[in-house]
Amino acid sequence: MNIGILALGRGTFDIEFANQKLAECINFLEKSSHKVIGSGNLLLESEETYDEIKKLKNENLDFILIIQVTFTDASMTVNIAKEFDVNFGIWAIPEPRIGGRLRLNSFCGLNLASHALSLNHIPFQWLYEDPISLKNESFELFIDDKNMTVEPEAIFYSNTSEDAEKITEKISSYKIAKIGDHPEGFDTCRYEKNKIESLSGVTVHEFTLDKLFQTAKSVDKYEVQKTYNKVNNEISALHNVNQSELDLSLRLKSSLEVIKNTGNFAAFAIRCWPETFTEYGGAVCGPASMMSENKVPCACEADVYGSLTQLILQEVSNSQVFLTDLVDIDINDNTGVVWHCGQAPLSMCDEDFKAQATIHTNRKMPLLFEFPLKEGIVTLMRISQAFGKEKMIISKGQMLKRAMAFTGTSGVIKFDRNSKDVLKGIIGSGLEHHMALTYGDHSKTLKEVASVLKLPVLEI
Repeated sequence: MNIGILALGRGTFDIEFANQKLAECINFLEKSSHKVIGSGNLLLESEETYDEIKKLKNENLDFILIIQVTFTDASMTVNIAKEFDVNFGIWAIPEPRIGGRLRLNSFCGLNLASHALSLNHIPFQWLYEDPISLKNESFELFIDDKNMTVEPEAIFYSNTSEDAEKITEKISSYKIAKIGDHPEGFDTCRYEKNKIESLSGVTVHEFTLDKLFQTAKSVDKYEVQKTYNKVNNEISALHNVNQSELDLSLRLKSSLEVIKNTGNFAAFAIRCWPETFTEYGGAVCGPASMMSENKVPCACEADVYGSLTQLILQEVSNSQVFLTDLVDIDINDNTGVVWHCGQAPLSMCDEDFKAQATIHTNRKMPLLFEFPLKEGIVTLMRISQAFGKEKMIISKGQMLKRAMAFTGTSGVIKFDRNSKDVLKGIIGSGLEHHMALTYGDHSKTLKEVASVLKLPVLEI
């Protein structure tokens, strides 16, 4: 088989490690029985990727393989899939859970791609294995169409309850403040105002990032000091981060409070990068954590459906909610890792760990929080638009008492289902890369809420 390869990456990740893992992938492919066509270079820019595509289109290919070396958005992946009339697959690469930064975040790139491809109704094959441990037979099953995505069937539940009726009625009066637009290529964060209002009654009001920044800059210094004192009592190492950048970050917390109070907003969906770093000079991640701790959920990357998901799960659980990425599934350990850069609510911190102040791993600015998530039963949920159809996706598990897998706020979950099946469920369902997480088993009430909202349910 003639396999054309395109290795995708993003320069904000660990490029040295990325090139190491890519070389291992190429070495595996060259030892296989297939002919490998393509430069094998790590493609970080659109221009060089399109040059590679042009060259490959002149070849007699049987298969197009994207090596998802690091996280990337899904826009290029969709373009590649549309360029070639042959079977198409994505190979994502796990990375060790050693407590440092997410050096590749390859799984999240695969996750983002699966959702974007589902919206375009493009079937694809996928593989999530380290090239060093990958077996030839597993690779052959991958390219032989044995892992092709197929839209799963979601189930409508007819059971409802008085509690579910009250919850949906309460939510219908809520307003979400959307600040800025979602990043390009993040189809996972797309939404339509009318569609979300028709589903839930929730209205969305849009603001620019300049509104957030200008409000922050006008905050009284004594208000900033109050926030500093409170945070300093709750976490350690606040003095270790750049204090000027910390001041700017803490001002964003006050800015969110002003906007919330002015418009009576129940939740936010915020474009959290890159402009908060490149134009403003401080992270909104820590402020988002503080707001979520006070039960004003904040979805990053301007994910409005993520914000709606948080509101529903918060009302169902009457507890804080964390909008998280699933960044790794280990079928041998039978666990997964949930993570975000540092914006989980502080009440989710492991009781034996003192939350610490930290900086964004890619952008190197405060304020973010760092801690492992506490152990306990957890429920994950998402109002999904995969395959262009609204549905509620539910997953359950046990957060384990484990060392931090990656810096930021992260936790290791043993799912109620076999992790291999969970992995297939996530990628096969085209699930968005954000899921809301809270403690406790709330699946019954969530299904009742779904029934009231006339949403089918998919359990993974």
